[in-house]
Amino acid sequence: MSGPLPRDGTVAVIGASLAGLRAAETLRDGGFTGRLVMVGDERHVPYDRPPLSKQVLAGTWPPERTTLADEARLCELGIEARLGRRATSLDAAARRVTLDDGTSIGADGIVVATGASPRRLPGTDGRADVFVLRTLDDAERLQTAIGVARPATSPRATCKVAVVGAGFIGAEVAATCAGLGCEVVVLEALQTPLESALGEIVGAACGALHVRHGVQLRTGAQVAAIDPAPVTGAGRKTIHLVHGDAVDADVVVVGIGVVANTGWLEASGLSIDDGVVCDATLFAADGIVAAGDLARWTWRRHGEESLVRIEHWEVASQMGVAAAKSLLAGRAVAAPFDPVPYFWSDQYGLRIQMLGHPSPDDEVEVVDGRLDADDAKFVAIYGSAGRLTAALAVSRPRQLMAFRPLVARGASFSEALALLDG
Repeated sequence: MSGPLPRDGTVAVIGASLAGLRAAETLRDGGFTGRLVMVGDERHVPYDRPPLSKQVLAGTWPPERTTLADEARLCELGIEARLGRRATSLDAAARRVTLDDGTSIGADGIVVATGASPRRLPGTDGRADVFVLRTLDDAERLQTAIGVARPATSPRATCKVAVVGAGFIGAEVAATCAGLGCEVVVLEALQTPLESALGEIVGAACGALHVRHGVQLRTGAQVAAIDPAPVTGAGRKTIHLVHGDAVDADVVVVGIGVVANTGWLEASGLSIDDGVVCDATLFAADGIVAAGDLARWTWRRHGEESLVRIEHWEVASQMGVAAAKSLLAGRAVAAPFDPVPYFWSDQYGLRIQMLGHPSPDDEVEVVDGRLDADDAKFVAIYGSAGRLTAALAVSRPRQLMAFRPLVARGASFSEALALLDG
């Protein structure tokens, strides 16, 4: 099926995620009246992930506050929800998905939105005493572990938390745990935190936030092994570093990135390469679109073309909408997906925001504030080949958003430099 989606046909949305939900909503808004099946491997209705490392972990939000669509909303959308069920295979040519209970779903259109899973340190798979944070269940387990190590009945007890990885999820967990009164150490294998995402000088400034707030940041600290807890899941563990040093901690959290959930698609007939490879309109095959963290699409920007996979909430939300619109229109006439990427991260009472998609070797210029300012607030812009690629701000939202139209049209770097001067 390369033409428009039959409005009374069947669509299977594989992934009860933000992207999957936005796709389902857009299908209904676009006039799709047929059968709409949503498959999710978690038992939960679709929920929001950003609060997990902040409000949920801190205990300021109950888990149910993260809900994006409750059962009543799913019913209103006419969604046949199969939660707690995992897709095990896809026949792309036949457009048929098989689930872990042996049932299968044949569809006129399929939205693949199964997201990503946390990377784990070698030797830690299945260990209850080494945590990751991706799901609601992960957040609740981690919150419980911190509470056990630092019970409310013993206010003087100190829970020592070791966070492996100083990327955004690791930084947010570190900030939240520090706010809970934990002793926190962050172990980062790179010499500069977030260098691959933000560049060296801005990454170093973000790393300095930890130090300002009493968190120990150790860079160039590669983990070799983690001794198991003396009592099942509880008690201090020893983290051995490659260079021979060791760190003790009550709770160990690993935040070293994610890998796209494409294992169930290996024999599907789709192209799999660090995600599901899609064209510019998010089609992975006729009648099949992908959205969210696992989608690697052909991005056409300012006369250039590249395959990209972006793991941001806003991009996933927009991609779910765009994928559904592509499916409704049909492959021949669907519009290319061309977002202005945006993400944010809340740490230590500050909000880090970025517009655009920079490369690690882009030119960086601070245009407002100073990297070493006491209030830690600044605006920096990124450029490559004379063109503005991105803008980043720490608790400067108004100044940042002034750069949005410039990022969208790929303005010159010199124009961006002059923006705040006016």
